[in-house]
Amino acid sequence: MALGEVPKDQSESLKKIRSALPGFDVYEWRHAAAVLMTDFQNEWKDIKDVLSRFQLLKSDVVVGGGNITPMANWIGKELSSPKKGWDERKFEIAIKIDADEFKSPTHKVDCFKNKVGLEIEWNNKDPFFDRDLNNFRLLFELRALAVGVIVTRCDELDSIFDDLTRNGLKPGSAYGESTTHIGKLLPRLEGGAGGGCPVLVFGISPRLYKPDISDDEARILLEKVANEKAEKKAAKAARKKKGLQVLDASDEDQQQ
Repeated sequence: MALGEVPKDQSESLKKIRSALPGFDVYEWRHAAAVLMTDFQNEWKDIKDVLSRFQLLKSDVVVGGGNITPMANWIGKELSSPKKGWDERKFEIAIKIDADEFKSPTHKVDCFKNKVGLEIEWNNKDPFFDRDLNNFRLLFELRALAVGVIVTRCDELDSIFDDLTRNGLKPGSAYGESTTHIGKLLPRLEGGAGGGCPVLVFGISPRLYKPDISDDEARILLEKVANEKAEKKAAKAARKKKGLQVLDASDEDQQQ
């Protein structure tokens, strides 16, 4: 199946999800759409509500982020609101053989609720997909997870990123080939990296992109962000220098 092509034998559940969230390219593994919509209706309702309100804002793409981008942060905050009740979850797993215990490390799931786990991979290194799918597989085998969901970006967004780069609003290396996007995920999924765990994939497509600011406004915003970073860095350096001066003064007092 070619990337982005809608399979002729798509399930009725997958059709309904694609219809409910037309801004996303949606793919499934092992009937994940049916599992989510049928057995976890409340969790599907949460996901549908949040993703139906999601917009890929130009201002967020231009500014970017550190460990968590504005896009990923927004989805996570919406799901973790008191009304919806999703949370970041870390599982402690160990296998015991007689008196020997062997711990099996797992990473945290970004958003978790009632055996549904959701990971947001906007622009990490693509091996993060291996980590996510392996984690889903292990948790599914241990019956701690029933369906895994991954939200990532579509390859077609590259044309938008290229335009931003040409206009000097984004470095060309910001969204490289080795980062997380649909083209890196589907071959892993279809190759069985998730094992028997049902997995549903939502690809953020150009249909969700909203140029909420002009290029000139974007440049002003970038300058503002750069100035704020410089001020924070200078303040941090000043606090550090002041702390060293206090320590030096204390050493002098002790010597006297």
